[in-house]
Amino acid sequence: MKRNIGALDRALRIVAGLILLSLVFVGPQTPWGWIGLVLLATGLIGWCPPYALLGINTCSAKKS
Repeated sequence: MKRNIGALDRALRIVAGLILLSLVFVGPQTPWGWIGLVLLATGLIGWCPPYALLGINTCSAKKS
């Protein structure tokens, strides 16, 4: 699994995942908050399966 999520994308996924996950425990306590686990996991791992299928890569190109 090559990383296909860049630094900004990862940070946004982690923050959004934590916010959505907090909806399960506080606030409206909606089950939609469990989607936050997916965002949090992909943000921490740095790899997104749909990005891989679609050929999207938000990582910056390495200079050689």
